[in-house]
Amino acid sequence: QVQLVESGGALVQAGGSLRLSCAASGSIFSINAMGWYRQAPGKQRELVAKITSGRSTNYADSVKGRFTISRDNAKNTVYLQMNSLKPEDTAVYYCNAAIATLRTGPLYSYWGQGTQVTVSS
Repeated sequence: QVQLVESGGALVQAGGSLRLSCAASGSIFSINAMGWYRQAPGKQRELVAKITSGRSTNYADSVKGRFTISRDNAKNTVYLQMNSLKPEDTAVYYCNAAIATLRTGPLYSYWGQGTQVTVSS
């Protein structure tokens, strides 16, 4: 059993900063890519940022230069530092990870329960 638990969501004023964390736990052999997605009301879930096991990153154009994704492999944790927040960043943010539970097993995609980020104008 694998769990992803997010934390760090909050209400913040425009221009402010937040740091989201997502910790993976359970029967984990290895973690490949980890990422953050978000879903605003009435919109589809979209990729915000992704980081590979080799720490290569990619970002949505809307957050480039403002958000930074990082990971601590020893803690099975991924972070999202969000600066210069805008009202349009308001959404539920979800953590995602590709995890193998066995040495020779396949990677499965796991999701966290989501954390609310609200940016007021």
